[in-house]
Amino acid sequence: MTPRGILETVLYAEDLDAAEAFYGGVLGLQRVSRNGDRHVFFRCGDQMLLIFDPRASAAPLPEGSLPVPRHGADGPGHACFRASAEEIADWRAHLETQGVTIESDFEWPQGGRSIYFRDPAGNSLEFAEPRMWGLQ
Repeated sequence: MTPRGILETVLYAEDLDAAEAFYGGVLGLQRVSRNGDRHVFFRCGDQMLLIFDPRASAAPLPEGSLPVPRHGADGPGHACFRASAEEIADWRAHLETQGVTIESDFEWPQGGRSIYFRDPAGNSLEFAEPRMWGLQ
């Protein structure tokens, strides 16, 4: 058996208000739900991007909650968003107008362009062409 794909990706941010403003406002992702200062969830295509406060998500859920294990990580993470070459150029221009610093912009030796930048929590984000992995 092989998984069919990734359904959700999790990043961590202690300031969920800043994360919500960045992912909803700057990146334009649709917010699905927010649970106080614990987490905020976004739709990204046919996948989900979950942003957890690392302190709150490391604590046990209250009695009677869903039986979800604790989550938590320390330090910045990484997520890469799929984009065409044309979309990457547009994203770069958009991010720069939003005051987001592009840390790196290059062509991979095997083909495909990537741009790297950071969210307010310091997570490393990337837009890349799927062909860098031999995908369409």
